[in-house]
Amino acid sequence: MRAPHFFLAAVLLGFAVTARAVDPVAESIDIHLAAHRDGRAAHSFDPSGYTGDLSALPVGVFDSGIGGLTVLEAILTIDAFHNDTLKPGPDGLPDFENERFLYLGDQANMPYGNYAKAGKTDYLRELILKDAIFLLGNRYHSEGVVHHDKPPVKALVIACNTATAYGLEDLKAAVKRWDLPVIVVGVVEAGARGLLEADSPGAIGVMATVGTCDSGVYPRTIQGTLGLAGRGVATITQQGSPDLAAVIEGDPSRKQTVQEQVAIDVRQLVENHRASQPAGNAKPLSTIVLGCTHFPLVGREIDAAFASLREDPVLAPYIAETRHYVDPAEWTARQLFRELAAAKLRRRGAPGAGEKDRLFLSIADPTLSGKRLNPDGSLTDAYKYGRETGSFVEDTLVVPMTRAALPAAGKKLVSEKLPAVWERIE
Repeated sequence: MRAPHFFLAAVLLGFAVTARAVDPVAESIDIHLAAHRDGRAAHSFDPSGYTGDLSALPVGVFDSGIGGLTVLEAILTIDAFHNDTLKPGPDGLPDFENERFLYLGDQANMPYGNYAKAGKTDYLRELILKDAIFLLGNRYHSEGVVHHDKPPVKALVIACNTATAYGLEDLKAAVKRWDLPVIVVGVVEAGARGLLEADSPGAIGVMATVGTCDSGVYPRTIQGTLGLAGRGVATITQQGSPDLAAVIEGDPSRKQTVQEQVAIDVRQLVENHRASQPAGNAKPLSTIVLGCTHFPLVGREIDAAFASLREDPVLAPYIAETRHYVDPAEWTARQLFRELAAAKLRRRGAPGAGEKDRLFLSIADPTLSGKRLNPDGSLTDAYKYGRETGSFVEDTLVVPMTRAALPAAGKKLVSEKLPAVWERIE
């Protein structure tokens, strides 16, 4: 019974479609968009804004919270290409010096990793598509008023490992289905491509969150990327940390120091790898993928933990003497540059005085009934993970990100570790 509704929605949106199996998440999104083509309603956008030269539009970046700001920092500061010739190599200028950016941190609905555990994978997929739709549209809230003056974006960067794992293919398919000339870049995919630069005969270790590891996205994407490049099957070991990202953010509920938590997680990765290797013929961990947006911030501590463990003669065979680290944020920035250049979407000339980067956060709708809200105004877990797909009521509101609105731990992290981003927050 779903196909006729989807076909009608597709026709209204101007899609060319053929009869095929339909995903219910995609169907409900498309029907909603077809009914709100002017982009005035929540979770909608006006597709007529995607005609003509789009090069002056900003780049959109989104994450489940503020962790993706580390990816934005990498994009803002990277100098890996010559801006005039586009050739690889630094030229002393930021690669994206003329671009402007929009960022969305879906703080109200985080952590994304918990949705799969709660059996709500489809709801997570819908959230990811709604994040992208926010960036494609013009609507946001500020001081209790709905505004429609946000520009659309020419590229969508998924700066969240979990969102990439569960939503990258959905978003690529949606952009194609909606006939939008918009680039889509995912942090996992870009990070896997960074491994092509690490010509190491050893094994690959992936340090990430539990949700990212449970999805299997890094091993799957790494093997596919290396396979397409003619490389052999890689030896990959993962370690999902439930605590390190929170410790890095300064979460007061976590009692370990960064060094203590890093030591715990690195040891567990090495032990996992040791258990998976044949006795007497182990491949040492030589390339480490920092598969959480927070982890590159403690790269020195991570390498020091590996060096310390290598002093143990029992563990030394499983750790290479020199480790190579892959920061997916850096490779996301590189991929974004290449794709904007290939599509001839790089901005020509610096933004005008009124054109600035704009950062946003989601918050729980403060008018929700008390049973849906915690005392601090956040969504209760029972409500958050009990929601069903197909609803387009705003139970969370997207508002401008300000320094005052950042949680205390997040404010400390951004102000001390992400200076380019901090400068751009109101």
